[in-house]
Amino acid sequence: MNSRKDQLSAFDRLLTIMNELREQCPWDKKQTLQSLRHLTIEETYELGDAILDNNLDEIKKELGDLLLHIVFYSKIGSETNAFDIADVANEICDKLIHRHPHIYGDVNVSNEDDVKRNWENLKLKEGKKSVLEGVPKSLPALVKASRIQDKVAGVGFDWEEPHQVFEKLQEELAELQYEIDVNNTKNIELEFGDVLFSMINYARFLKVNPEDALERTNKKFMKRFQYLEAKAKENNKSLKDMTLAEMNIFWEEAKRI
Repeated sequence: MNSRKDQLSAFDRLLTIMNELREQCPWDKKQTLQSLRHLTIEETYELGDAILDNNLDEIKKELGDLLLHIVFYSKIGSETNAFDIADVANEICDKLIHRHPHIYGDVNVSNEDDVKRNWENLKLKEGKKSVLEGVPKSLPALVKASRIQDKVAGVGFDWEEPHQVFEKLQEELAELQYEIDVNNTKNIELEFGDVLFSMINYARFLKVNPEDALERTNKKFMKRFQYLEAKAKENNKSLKDMTLAEMNIFWEEAKRI
């Protein structure tokens, strides 16, 4: 691996290139904090895909893209004297030191849960009115539910045992089934949401990341369905003209691959 000196040199090289691009490239000169936002979100999802695929070469590339965005935002910030890359780095350094008193102070912790509780309590002492203030409004609903549950669990609002969460999930499923039986469309949606929320909570107790689990299932389904499409084409058949029984033959083949 690269030495600390080489790492610092590489980062300095990136800062130099960023300065040159901002001064000389027509596209880079036009960018603003707002214009980069959607690109940053896209890059973050691309990094997530690479991590799920465990593609280390792609992870390295996507991390580079995200690092460029951080440097880009900081460069734009420096142009109005709002902040620069040093301010950004020092801000996170100060936060990490403050939020880890068990490393940089005299607080004792026994496990990861203690660390999480201390983290949330420290944020409240910093002036936050709610532990949920740190949950971004624009997060996808599934990810948001997971973060909400993590946050409240960090201050002790949580079930004690996994079986309690599973029982709650069964209770929510029964409530959903009742609304389906009476055909109450409005309540069906509400109860379905409760089921999903309980499923995500149960995943936390099983040490499963629900977003990762669902995305892996998405990828698995897509791979199998594309196999089905390919086999149908090989046999000069159109999916819309095939019966479910015919399609299931290829589907079962795909599951064995």
